[in-house]
Amino acid sequence: MALPQAKVQILPHAQERRRHQRVRVNLLGRYMLSDRREFPCQVINMSPGGIAMIAPVSGQPGERVIAYIDHLGRLEGVVARQFLNGFAMTISATPRKRDKLAAQLTWLANRHILCLPEDRRHGRVTPRNPAGRLILPNGVNVGVRIIDVSLSGAAVATRERPEVGSAVTIGKIPGRVVGGDRAPSQRRPRLRRGSGR
Repeated sequence: MALPQAKVQILPHAQERRRHQRVRVNLLGRYMLSDRREFPCQVINMSPGGIAMIAPVSGQPGERVIAYIDHLGRLEGVVARQFLNGFAMTISATPRKRDKLAAQLTWLANRHILCLPEDRRHGRVTPRNPAGRLILPNGVNVGVRIIDVSLSGAAVATRERPEVGSAVTIGKIPGRVVGGDRAPSQRRPRLRRGSGR
């Protein structure tokens, strides 16, 4: 005998329990669960009080999480709930840190509308000699064109498309793929320096 399913109640915006308004974002990063395992993630929406992210492994509700998110840095909290392909976490922060996060989220939400440049911690430069070698996770060594580099990362053009989160090496510098253009004709993975093997 089938039991009737409970009807999902959607609260009006005025009655929603969240303290902070969520902003849709598309940010890459990494997170570490309480057992010290690390995984790549993609933040889909967040507020100064919480984050929802697509993630390969969800922690248990109440489990401590440390996340490193592009443009935002290190954020700590606990798993609030799980959903298909990810989870939401709270953000433990001082009022000052929450104000800073609110300002950063406002900038991220409006930068495309206002045609603002990207906010990067380290300036990027185009190398005089753009030829380079990329060692893929399977050990294959391929030629690439280095588009730009900085102290924290690089953008390269290649026919190969390593998976986001995979450990690679450019020359002798280890790194990790953190994103890239989706157009197959361009194949431009973005790499973060120093978080490789």
